[in-house]
Amino acid sequence: MKKSIGIAGAGFAGAVLARELVESGKFKVTVFDERNHVAGNCHTSRDEETGVMVHQYGPHIFNTDREDVWNYVNYWGKFEPFVNRVKAVTEKGVFSLPINLLTINQFYHKKLNPAEARDFVGSLGDQSIKEPKTFEDQAMKFLGKDFYKNFFYGYTKKQWGVEPSELPASILKRLPVRFNYDDNYYDKKFQGIPISGYSEIVKRILDHNDIELRLGQRLDPDRKREFDHIFWSGPMDGFFNFKEGKLGYRTLKFERFVENGDYQGNPVINYCEEAVPYTRVAEHKHFAPWEGHEKTVYFKEYSKICEGTDTPYYPLRLSKDKDLLQKYIQLAEREEKVTFIGRLGTYRYLDMHVVIGESLDLAKKCKIEDLRNWPKFSVHPIS
Repeated sequence: MKKSIGIAGAGFAGAVLARELVESGKFKVTVFDERNHVAGNCHTSRDEETGVMVHQYGPHIFNTDREDVWNYVNYWGKFEPFVNRVKAVTEKGVFSLPINLLTINQFYHKKLNPAEARDFVGSLGDQSIKEPKTFEDQAMKFLGKDFYKNFFYGYTKKQWGVEPSELPASILKRLPVRFNYDDNYYDKKFQGIPISGYSEIVKRILDHNDIELRLGQRLDPDRKREFDHIFWSGPMDGFFNFKEGKLGYRTLKFERFVENGDYQGNPVINYCEEAVPYTRVAEHKHFAPWEGHEKTVYFKEYSKICEGTDTPYYPLRLSKDKDLLQKYIQLAEREEKVTFIGRLGTYRYLDMHVVIGESLDLAKKCKIEDLRNWPKFSVHPIS
């Protein structure tokens, strides 16, 4: 008899896991999602007024070095190659991101070659900072005051809602500096966007006789007794009804605009000045250059603290959050028949390719292990 599995969340974390489990022939899975659509924050749909495929919760460009993950998503939908070339509006003008040789030369009005640029940027940093502990320390040590103030200070403060001096140095490590003219925002081997959108891919993954999809329904933690095991991709603190307090999240708000033609000539433009209230503008027709549209739809993106019924996007993981997280980890480890998965379930900042890879890896373990030995987390939250 097939084991009964419940999954909270019809995003990539839950969908990939559901499909992999039922393909083994050992399980039947019920997938719940409070929203009325699949794919979670990767949800895409056609804008009714313009016909443009819109990434409803902000831009998602698929990028990974894992060939198995790339092959997996391409099995479920055709991807077109896509290079994300981000521009940044600063007090001194418009520049290319991530910071590269063109950015350095334009910003400082120089004509440096790679070796000269490396030495020059090295001379800008604050060498009195030996071990960077904060975002600000990291920027000041490796980039210097001008780059930090123009490109990172205002944007980071708007995005996270706190002074950069309160954020860990590790955040800035995700933002490389290049000493060549490569303006590709990502450095991964495989990069692209699905022609039919992410939601269509998730629908196909979930289309199986042993998968029941229940949209607009929440999997209440108390219902775990109805299943042999459940996987939870919702907020970890939400599973425990916030009994220890609420973990900190940032959320995003979007302001929609429609115009004829081309609004900004680029998919994403960051606005780095603190005085500009939004963090960036995304014009979605540019995410599908293989399509043609007379009208255009773009969104100004605002970041704020997650409150009430706001949709959580990414964890803050400030010191107080990490202390609280430890308490929830202890509660989770005492739970029976529950595994916490995904970005919210493990309270980590994860891109979708990482989520998919972790679900594929977790499914391999679960298909060969007894249910009693299934892990508490897809990946431990403190790793």
